Amino acid sequence: MGVAVCGGGVGGLSAALALNRAGIECAVYEQASRYGRVGADINLTPNAVRALDGLGVGDALRGTAARPTYRISRTWDTGSETSRLEMSDAAEQRYGSPQLTMHRADLLEALHAALPDGIVRTEAKVVGLEAGVDGSLLHFGDGGTQHAGVIVGADGIHSVVRTALFGPEHPVFTGVVAYRAVVPRERLAVPDLDAFTKWWGPDPATQIVAFPLTRGTEVFVFATTPMDSWRHESWTTPGDVLELRTAYATFHPHARALLDACDEVLISALYVRDPLPAWSVGAVTLLGDACHPMMPFMAQGAGQAIEDAVVLARHLAARPDDPPAALKGYEAARHERTARIQIASRGNEWLKDSANGDWVYGYDAWTTPLAAP
Repeated sequence: MGVAVCGGGVGGLSAALALNRAGIECAVYEQASRYGRVGADINLTPNAVRALDGLGVGDALRGTAARPTYRISRTWDTGSETSRLEMSDAAEQRYGSPQLTMHRADLLEALHAALPDGIVRTEAKVVGLEAGVDGSLLHFGDGGTQHAGVIVGADGIHSVVRTALFGPEHPVFTGVVAYRAVVPRERLAVPDLDAFTKWWGPDPATQIVAFPLTRGTEVFVFATTPMDSWRHESWTTPGDVLELRTAYATFHPHARALLDACDEVLISALYVRDPLPAWSVGAVTLLGDACHPMMPFMAQGAGQAIEDAVVLARHLAARPDDPPAALKGYEAARHERTARIQIASRGNEWLKDSANGDWVYGYDAWTTPLAAP
């Protein structure tokens, strides 16, 4: 049973590592020519870190990441706290692993380095697939093909595999855009730079989030604001710093100081998608953003893809002679949780007034029961 993983992002590399550790032959097909430092941050909550610890990359991540001390909610104008959740050592004691915040590239590097040579094939852009009784055939942009017994679409929001299975999607623009930036810590003189802090705005579309990166030497800044004129979904498009600061001119001085420290920002439009009713057809399935893309407000996009990867590998290892049944079991085990988080992320109320994240952070992808197809 050879498994072809389409997409070499966080979900795809995690899936390959989980499959490899389970003794299942696999290959990853990634369209990029190499892995560079593209993107800015990644926020791994304890559920995601616990899954990565089981994959054997936890120590490498701890060497480059920051460990936020608290998760704090503040009111946009007065700065008053509405909730404070202990993280770091307290989270490790409660959930088995801490929260880690880092550059996305550091996570990809750790996952890639843990895989044997030859598993990741770069410059391999998947453009289509043909599903068959005895496996499926992938088509690549250069005209090449590859047969595989199982195909996993981990190819992101604009998934080719999902389109081949279920047709084109129709996401809905929220009217909200997100700005992102990374600034050196020494530029900032505000409290709680070692914590994950969310400044809740006067409406659900307006907020500022800040948390440490790179063992605390940098701070990631994320902000959202209503803007109907910008509809590009790419996370690598430059934005206007002055426009961002203007949008938050009435926020608390400590919140505004975060934006004043930004020299440049990236901007992206935010879209919502409804949970898919199904992820799998025969021996082809989806993983991560390909099947449950989420708004960023619960910081679970990458974490849910990593959980998917572990649970997928466990189901395939348990049913090596019946991949379609294994994939249906994987889907049954994951669908309810990811749909709940997908919808809750859209609501943007997570931990605003509560300091209990157990139902998200307490999940263990390694011990959650396997599901019947």
